[in-house]
Amino acid sequence: MKSILHIMTLSICMAATAAGASAQTKADTFQYNDERFADLQMLRYKVEGFESLTLRQKTFIYYLQEAALTGRDILFDQNGRYNLRIRHALERIYTDWQGDRQSSDFQALSVYLKRVWFSNGIHHHYGCEKFVPGFSESFFREAARSVGVAPTLIDEICPVMFDPSLMQKRVNLAEGQDLVLTSASNYYRGVTQQEAEDFYQAMKDPSDPHPVMFGMNSRLVKDADGVVREHRWTTTGLYHQALSRIVNLLRLARPYAEDADQQAVIDKLVEFYTTGDLHTFDEYTILWAANTAPLIDFVNGFTECYGDPLGLKCSWESIVNFKDLDATRRTETLSQNAQWFEDHSPVDPRFRKEQVKGISAKVITAAILGGDLYPSTAIGINLPNSDWVRREHGSKSVTIGNLTDAYNKAARGSGFLEEFAIDPSTVALVRQYGDLTDDLHTDLHECLGHGSGRLLPGVDPDSLKAYGSTIEEARADLFGLYYVADPKLVELGLTPDADAYKAQYYTYMMNGLMTQLVRIQPGNNIEEAHMRNRALIAHWCYEQGRADNVVEMVRRDGKTYVQINDYAALRRLFGLLLAEIQRVKSEGDYLGAQTLVEQYGVRVDPELHREVLDRYQRLDLAPYKGFINPVYTAVRDQQGHITDVTVRYDEAYDAQMLRYSRDYETLPLVND
Repeated sequence: MKSILHIMTLSICMAATAAGASAQTKADTFQYNDERFADLQMLRYKVEGFESLTLRQKTFIYYLQEAALTGRDILFDQNGRYNLRIRHALERIYTDWQGDRQSSDFQALSVYLKRVWFSNGIHHHYGCEKFVPGFSESFFREAARSVGVAPTLIDEICPVMFDPSLMQKRVNLAEGQDLVLTSASNYYRGVTQQEAEDFYQAMKDPSDPHPVMFGMNSRLVKDADGVVREHRWTTTGLYHQALSRIVNLLRLARPYAEDADQQAVIDKLVEFYTTGDLHTFDEYTILWAANTAPLIDFVNGFTECYGDPLGLKCSWESIVNFKDLDATRRTETLSQNAQWFEDHSPVDPRFRKEQVKGISAKVITAAILGGDLYPSTAIGINLPNSDWVRREHGSKSVTIGNLTDAYNKAARGSGFLEEFAIDPSTVALVRQYGDLTDDLHTDLHECLGHGSGRLLPGVDPDSLKAYGSTIEEARADLFGLYYVADPKLVELGLTPDADAYKAQYYTYMMNGLMTQLVRIQPGNNIEEAHMRNRALIAHWCYEQGRADNVVEMVRRDGKTYVQINDYAALRRLFGLLLAEIQRVKSEGDYLGAQTLVEQYGVRVDPELHREVLDRYQRLDLAPYKGFINPVYTAVRDQQGHITDVTVRYDEAYDAQMLRYSRDYETLPLVND
């Protein structure tokens, strides 16, 4: 994979409480916790400062957030061929069924639908395994028929929903299998992994210093004549209904952009959506990365590569945001010192950038989340993904402050830290420094980690194939871990003292060795790229430091705990692993990546896993969190001109999802 967009989760120690209070619109009664179901907790985030924006800025955000919501159907279809049809049938039953709505079957269907909404499809948003319906197929068939769902549609989707052998995983990364044929994501039709890899390899020119990201905006299909072809996502191709509407909304937003450069960014994005030309996409990302002056910014497009087992195809996502000026001073300090961090990195000088260009960083307030950033979202973003664009033109990094704030406020009183941290002094350490060092690690990961290092000349950016995502996330995480302990951060005023970093080291090792296992089903291995990354780092350091007893797994009162005996030695291990991970990335060493990931990042100790699950279950917490968006309303005069834009926070989760399905239904149920 190219450079990876974001870190997907906060440390698992930031688990939310189980409170279910409804959000209110008044600031003094705003509640971050909302509905809970299955393994999910819904949260709300506040858009502080929106009311103080000018009418022009509010109007710009209004049209951009409409564009952000309009791409929702694209992601559903990308995540699975039958997702739109299944969502349609489930929603019809949920709203129109006249039977006993308190029955166990209907209640189970309601939970199933809420999970489908959350994951933008029938596979878990994180683990990628297919949901098991808690209701019977006979109930579903009868209920669907009673609300007018077409019998042919029912017959088509029932095997997909109820046969556990069909479309088992949205993304399969199991070693030794055909990852394309065994993944249910809708990026390939009728082609094998080898055919897909050969197709794109044939397009590449090893001597091209500016390679485009082949395959990022298309479905690869073996047509009826047996020929493999790309079907591109454009305003005249696949997803044209949604993309044409997005383009119209971007054009409505354009007059309200904050400067001519931002208008040029919109123009180039519209051109890319219209033509599908990948060189145009690179031109767009260069303009976007350089446009750092405006208060308001946005991402809109095919961005994430995690949904493709080969790391080529990009899922659609969007976020609209504005800068948190006070908090941005922290990230600006890092970006202004980017060259110092690069020069002092523990990696081989051959793999360092001689000149770090265009690194910009800020803390933002999210105004709306869409596509692959909703409801489960990032806390940090680093773009663009193209290695050569980043090398020659730089990148933008953001930390999403109001989402981090929502996580932290929801976490108070969960009891998680007290259960899994080894002793009261460690709990106190994390309570004192945990929020600060979490933010700093995210900043370092996004702002400097992804932007650091370089490929050797002639190395294919896609050479690590299915291991690319994990290696890239490990590289950025290790950069952050190594430098969060550096005295330079105390010198820059980013950490208060030389011991603050220990909070991040402890929670990271606890998470990678133990507590992230609450997100794994019993008997399963680790497959999600970010979880593999954390496991790889934690287990490699644990094993390499075993002789010197750097990190221990100790038993007390029948429970397992992580104990760090030598924090300085652990930092040295992080540095050694960073050097090796950067070598693997810079040289395109596929076998080296495979060895690291498979040896340290995949397997799960079943006994420890069982213990962690039991301890976590007693806390009655949800291991996954996501967000309900605020609702924006344009106030118009009699001539239709916008005179104000209001925001409220009281929409229920199911009401929001049903409204989105109604108001932003842009694709037909079949997109073949």
